[in-house]
Amino acid sequence: MTDGARPSGALARQAEWLARYEPGLRVAERGKVVSVGDGIAWISGLPSAAMDDILSFEDGSRATVFNLTGDLIGAVLLHQTDALTAGTVAHLGGRSLSIPVGDALLGRVIDPLGLPLDGQEAPEHEAYRPLDTKSPPIIARDFVNKPLYSGIKIIDTMIPIGKGQRQLLIGDEGLGRSSIAIDTVINQQGKDVRCVYVLIGQKRSTVINTMQLLREHGALEYTTLVVAEASSLPGLQYLAPFAGCAVAEQWMFQGRDTLVVYDDLSTHARTYRELSLLLRQPPGREAYPGDIFSVHARLLERATCLNASHGGGTMTALPIVETQQGEIAAYIPTNLISITDGQVYLDRERFAGGFRPAIDIGRSVSRIGGQAQHPRIKEEAGRMKLDYLQFLELEVFTRFGARLEASMEAAIHRGRLLQQILKQDRLTPLPVEFEMAWMVAFNDGHLDSIEPEQVAGVLGKLQQQVANSDLRIDDPREQWVDAVTRWLPSPKDTGSAAP
Repeated sequence: MTDGARPSGALARQAEWLARYEPGLRVAERGKVVSVGDGIAWISGLPSAAMDDILSFEDGSRATVFNLTGDLIGAVLLHQTDALTAGTVAHLGGRSLSIPVGDALLGRVIDPLGLPLDGQEAPEHEAYRPLDTKSPPIIARDFVNKPLYSGIKIIDTMIPIGKGQRQLLIGDEGLGRSSIAIDTVINQQGKDVRCVYVLIGQKRSTVINTMQLLREHGALEYTTLVVAEASSLPGLQYLAPFAGCAVAEQWMFQGRDTLVVYDDLSTHARTYRELSLLLRQPPGREAYPGDIFSVHARLLERATCLNASHGGGTMTALPIVETQQGEIAAYIPTNLISITDGQVYLDRERFAGGFRPAIDIGRSVSRIGGQAQHPRIKEEAGRMKLDYLQFLELEVFTRFGARLEASMEAAIHRGRLLQQILKQDRLTPLPVEFEMAWMVAFNDGHLDSIEPEQVAGVLGKLQQQVANSDLRIDDPREQWVDAVTRWLPSPKDTGSAAP
């Protein structure tokens, strides 16, 4: 071949390999499957195997090393064929577990190994990233200093979330934890935030419903779904949150803002308990293995805000955890509360009472979100949370028919107004400009003359006015006050008088 027609691509690599090849004696380890079942395989041989190594089986199955004993290797299956039985030959794969990452994953549905689940071609990846890696060091981190808006009034004002924060969504099943996470993802449209939604051990109908909701609201184009269905191998369900974290981590180190949702870590903990018991690891509290805390801490510590010298990217994490009968002090919820930077607690009584989202302000907290809150929002929100909690205490007196002072009646009326204002339907995230408008209106007493039943109609008109105006969150408060005064209907128009 002449110099002008040199091979390229795969041919060049093959020619280079042939040029370096030298025949000689090579030694390779060879293991054998002793038993297989329930997503677990026990293998003899392979004395050089280490934790998290990939094992390749003769029939095409794959597994990762999860437990090492004196004479056997416990491996978690990642791919299993019908031909995998006792006696199948196993080899070391020679690499650790990793997943393809990059922009090609946007709008795609993949499994924890990066294989497509949406019926399309495999995405062309730009790089691989290990599933389990160390979190960024302290010197690479910065303080959380930018807000991440959920579009939910009660969260953005009283339980704010900052970019790089880890905020736990906690509550019983069926109270709207996933709805809050989906609303937050939908609200990132046009805000240059890339999202990863991890579904762990969910039913296929739930997966399809989530995908359709994101697609209908235009959110799938900037989101990657990492799915390990309930029918998938336990090993894939265990790896799913680490895979989603690795996908988001790649964008974070490129200097982008990312949001990752883990739905949910209760199922993940149960899967890890199942695998650990099958692999004969000693059980601890509630039969969970002793290292379940470190597993979740290792995962959530990777969500952070990088400083400018490391790209300035952020990864915000919204882990979801389930409680039983509202028991917040159970083992896994307590662990996650201590790991994260705050929690949004959903209460069944408020849900049954028709308050949506059913967030219990008294049990919810954001430890660092206030530092990232926009100054205007922070100024208006001010004492709103404390005043609302005082209203909830005062409201108890009204149930006994007690005669109240005028000042107390006025405080209860404003509390009931605020309670109505904070109600919000799912899949209706709101812009931050509207949140500024209703807070100015509430704080300046523009809503005091209406009854709580009229709040929804007044806010609807206010939202239309905000959408048609050029006011932005950074504009002076005086401009907001003038605009709100013009927009809101007078007490005469609402047909009610001040209490």
